[in-house]
Amino acid sequence: MRLRPRIRIPMKYCVPFALLGAPLVFQSFGAHAQTAEKRMETISVSATFRKADIEDIPASVDVLSADDIDTANGLNSAEDITRLLTGVQAAVANGSQIAFQIRGIGAVDHQALTPGAAAIYQDGVFLATNVQTGTMLYDLERIEVLKGPQGTLYGRNASSGAINFLTRNASSEQLNYLEASAGRFERFDTAFGYGDALAENISYRVAGRYLTQGPTLDNVQTDPNVPKGPDAAGGERDEFGLRGSLFWKTSELTDVLLRAHYERDRGINVTPRNDSLDVDDFEISSEGLGLKDTENDFYGMSLRARTVWNGWDVMSLSAYEGYKQDYGFDFDGSPAPYGSTDFNANLSYDRSYDQWSQELHFQKSFGWGRTLFGGMLSAESFEQRYVIWCGELDPDTYVGTCGYVGAPGRVGPNPASDGDAVTLITDISQDRTSAALFNYTDFEIGPQTTLTVGARYTYEDIEGSGQGVHVFDDGTQAFNNRDGLGAAVGSNEIEEGRFTGNLALRYKIPDFGAAYASVASGYKSGGFNGEVQNNGTHFADEGLFDAETVVAYEIGFKSSPTDTLSWNIAAFYQDYDAPQARIFVAFDLPDGGSITSNSLSNLDAAIAYGIEASASWRPLEGLTLDAGVNLLETEIEQENDLGGNAATFDGNPLPFASETTLRFSARYERELAANRLGFVSLNAKYNSDYYLDAEGLDSRMQDGFVLLDGALGMRFTDSDILLELWGRNLLNEDYAVSGYGFLGYNTFRSEPASYGLRLRWDMNS
Repeated sequence: MRLRPRIRIPMKYCVPFALLGAPLVFQSFGAHAQTAEKRMETISVSATFRKADIEDIPASVDVLSADDIDTANGLNSAEDITRLLTGVQAAVANGSQIAFQIRGIGAVDHQALTPGAAAIYQDGVFLATNVQTGTMLYDLERIEVLKGPQGTLYGRNASSGAINFLTRNASSEQLNYLEASAGRFERFDTAFGYGDALAENISYRVAGRYLTQGPTLDNVQTDPNVPKGPDAAGGERDEFGLRGSLFWKTSELTDVLLRAHYERDRGINVTPRNDSLDVDDFEISSEGLGLKDTENDFYGMSLRARTVWNGWDVMSLSAYEGYKQDYGFDFDGSPAPYGSTDFNANLSYDRSYDQWSQELHFQKSFGWGRTLFGGMLSAESFEQRYVIWCGELDPDTYVGTCGYVGAPGRVGPNPASDGDAVTLITDISQDRTSAALFNYTDFEIGPQTTLTVGARYTYEDIEGSGQGVHVFDDGTQAFNNRDGLGAAVGSNEIEEGRFTGNLALRYKIPDFGAAYASVASGYKSGGFNGEVQNNGTHFADEGLFDAETVVAYEIGFKSSPTDTLSWNIAAFYQDYDAPQARIFVAFDLPDGGSITSNSLSNLDAAIAYGIEASASWRPLEGLTLDAGVNLLETEIEQENDLGGNAATFDGNPLPFASETTLRFSARYERELAANRLGFVSLNAKYNSDYYLDAEGLDSRMQDGFVLLDGALGMRFTDSDILLELWGRNLLNEDYAVSGYGFLGYNTFRSEPASYGLRLRWDMNS
């Protein structure tokens, strides 16, 4: 058993406990305010389709409603939700691959063939790769965020939490709208949602969005010997999405919902910034040879059926999800590394993915409580070609016009050609089969006390195969053989089963709130590294990474004492075993420089603990205030050698784990004249310093920053038209959204301040 250090509670952790008393003061004022709609409405825990008040769930749950999303001036893609949440951060790489960290837990990984630590769902359907979360968001009903290990309530095992994006679906009553927005950087954004009844028990809905935007970062000249590169290196957006649903209520006890969606991305991925460049905020420098038009397509459909059978509520969810990707960018993020254009490196991905899944749930209420039994089966198929080259690439022979930096070291001894190795090609195939049985049961052990017990067994079989090849300037191809450890070609299989579960006790105080204590376990699967294959050890057991596990302990209190006030507070401790982390290892180049190789591996252990609190208050008619704070401590515990680098990691904080995150939002509406409603909204979030990877180097730390968004507008209630002036990142904060080591260190950057005008027509409000 590993001994844990004593937990030292810094003085800053006393702050949220003071908030326990603050709502009682607020309550005395709120009792005299005019009655407003209660914020914490009954919500559906979507994976189980079970109606439950948020106070009745003995875990930390955040819900972003359609109004919350609209107040945030819309969400472009999944990472934008972190602007509205505390304790949730996101690393965004390669344009659209998002790895979420919840309460510090989550590998910062840019490969696409492994699930994230946070399980991501769309309408209850699990999205098994971080690529799928990068598609734009539209026509959302709400977003549910469960913090802490999951697996007995939602349909997939997860070590940090679960995020479910719920779209508006066909129903008897629907919101129909049409909107358009124009703004800085030649941005144009239009969206619609429309639905109606086809017959007495059949309804439909169609929704779509189109977004286009020019470069947001300036591509500047930093080397007088290299001409200024194209403006498009600063990123371009050209995205389209369409979704449809059909709802059929076949009887009083049975209904069927069919959904289908298609999204397309034809923009250009933004170029990263190399830390050796002397550039200003929101500037990059690239010669542009790696620029490539993106061709990404995402598609899927699902069929949900619900009925009642012998007193049991039965739900079946069958789904297919898939995508194809072809994109690239300037991998080294510099026009001339080490002052030589012969050291350039460009990167492209060509991927395809298919996922089939089936979930089946049975739930029933008894005199003693309620139980749910569930089963899940899924099959995934992934194919990827990963290419690194220098200069111009011949699409038929894969021969570049100069030698990709690092090629000689990977070729190994006894090269197959007397020429120079110029291009790296890595192919990988992976098939994953997953199955699980799970149960979630509430025992009413007293009039105000509930004991929750959950259990899950997961089986996974992962088969991987691939090869790493170098192409020489004479067209010859040969397997990589770095360090003479054998040809980089092979296959392997990972097969394992795991038990996880949760236990919670909740005590409800009538008309005030509920206290709870819980312990939960979860894990994220191990797997294969899907990118550079250096030699024959890549698919050997020692070349794989293991599953990570988390056991989380939490105590909390949730309260909605009045119709105008709700608040909650939680303290948590998470025991993080074998954390998955991207490990960067430098090796020498023949000219005396160095290149960084990286892969997903396991650290020994880590801990993460903290306090989280939030409150929502409507002190006056038309005024809503929301605030939240998350105070977090994380520490890596590394004893094993890890290639002689144990001291590099031991004692470091986890990446993307800010010690302090604060959030505040306010919205005020007031009638200005007959049929004229004015409003102003403000949303601010502060993230303190965080490291971009687990090595804890100051040069790879992002300083703290504040994100400020706002809107000012008017609604014409007689015509249901809204006119709004919006702004995002109004403080013009330039910060890193992810980083990786290659030639120096490269970071993907945030967008600068943007603003625009939005027009919306609610056709049936």
